[in-house]
Amino acid sequence: MSELALHPVAQDLLFREARTANTFTTEPVTEEQVRAIYDLVKYAPTAYNQAPLRIVLIRSDEARERLLQHMAEGNRPKTAAAPLVAILAADNEFHEELPALLPHFPQAKDLLFADRPVREESALLNAALQAAYFILGVRAAGLAAGPMTGLDFQGVQKEFLDDDHTPLMVVNIGRPGENAWYPRSPRLAYDEVFTTA
Repeated sequence: MSELALHPVAQDLLFREARTANTFTTEPVTEEQVRAIYDLVKYAPTAYNQAPLRIVLIRSDEARERLLQHMAEGNRPKTAAAPLVAILAADNEFHEELPALLPHFPQAKDLLFADRPVREESALLNAALQAAYFILGVRAAGLAAGPMTGLDFQGVQKEFLDDDHTPLMVVNIGRPGENAWYPRSPRLAYDEVFTTA
């Protein structure tokens, strides 16, 4: 009996065989697929059930050209070719939604998150948790996610967001194309990561 409840095929889809694609087919990523992904990943665990992740979908050619100007040179071809590109950002004003998202403790909005630096720190951590789930959701849809942080963050913020949103990464999304994979890099072994107290 396996120690994991998840079927081995799903384990491979989400983890062992999943890779960051460097090329993509031209098959589009539909709005229905993105909605199905979000319906899964909205259950990511966050502190106080906050939901600071915001996603800007880049679908038009004009928006993609604007984004490419802010991508690192080595990332531009991948971002230019991906069927869909998403900018993931943290909303530093997430606390405004807490009374609805945390109805048993609505005062958390003002008691815990009244100060902007506290909100920014919390938004960054919790949006990153949500972003990790988003990548898994893309994989669960049978697509490849190519998260990248090689970009001009201030430029992306100015071009697509505002001062209340902090960009985290850009994610290329689509079906892997020809020669999509680089060789898999090594990972640390269990004993290199875990200690017992």
